[in-house]
Amino acid sequence: MANVRPEPNSKFIKIRCPKCKNEQIVFGKASIKVNCLVCGKVLASPTGGKAQIKARILEVLE
Repeated sequence: MANVRPEPNSKFIKIRCPKCKNEQIVFGKASIKVNCLVCGKVLASPTGGKAQIKARILEVLE
């Protein structure tokens, strides 16, 4: 019998700030508010599950 591990449902997401165009990587299920590292704009807010992304999603990283 093969040892099977379940795949995680959560991913890292590369997003672009709508204000200053800075790109950064955030966790898809962020548990705290994520601010842009350059201008300080809120990019993701926790919801208890998946984070509410308030920026343009560029790529979902595996």
